[in-house]
Amino acid sequence: MIIAAADGSALGNPGPAGWAWYVDDRTWAAGGWKHATNNQGELKAVLELFRATAHLDDELLVQCDSQYVINSVTKWMPGWKRKGWRKADGKPVMNVELLQELDEALAGRRYRFEWVKGHVGHPLNEAADSRARAVAEAYRSGLPIPSGPGWAGAAPAGARDDEPALDEASAIDPDEVPATLFDLDEAPDAWQTLTVELSTEEHERLVQRARAAGLSPEEFLRGLI
Repeated sequence: MIIAAADGSALGNPGPAGWAWYVDDRTWAAGGWKHATNNQGELKAVLELFRATAHLDDELLVQCDSQYVINSVTKWMPGWKRKGWRKADGKPVMNVELLQELDEALAGRRYRFEWVKGHVGHPLNEAADSRARAVAEAYRSGLPIPSGPGWAGAAPAGARDDEPALDEASAIDPDEVPATLFDLDEAPDAWQTLTVELSTEEHERLVQRARAAGLSPEEFLRGLI
């Protein structure tokens, strides 16, 4: 069995973005875009992992901290496909091109997903996260993209891909909030209500960071969630 972590990162969400998958220090790859969302990075990381291992017959265990990605693949995708890649409310599925490519890459593969909590010191997840963020930082700073060695025998993924189309001119992917916070049986078609209590100091920091990103505090908080 191949055990690998996949992760995405977006500075500003959307903004400079990166994706990465990681097996060990000799086997990993990363890439990204000048402008994309975190969810797009998460999807692309898993997609490129499956592409990099397409020449192998081993079962693939994908460790992922995005419930949006896991639910998309394991729960929602069959229903979306039956409805012509539309959600229950008739609206188009977001990130549909990446999802369709991922659906194709999954065909005939033996795999399973394992959710891991991000930013708690999980070794593989931290390794993938740091590489995805390094790509996002490189795009923001105009530096060379650290694309990694890839997988021996696999076609290189390339450090940069065509930038994915954003579904709305928004800093937040509306699918991200419920997918990250809740384990839903179907795609999230309605907003969930969440109450957050902040100290005065925490609220001031939130407002300052939101202003720096050109967002309202509510929009910025959704991106953090």
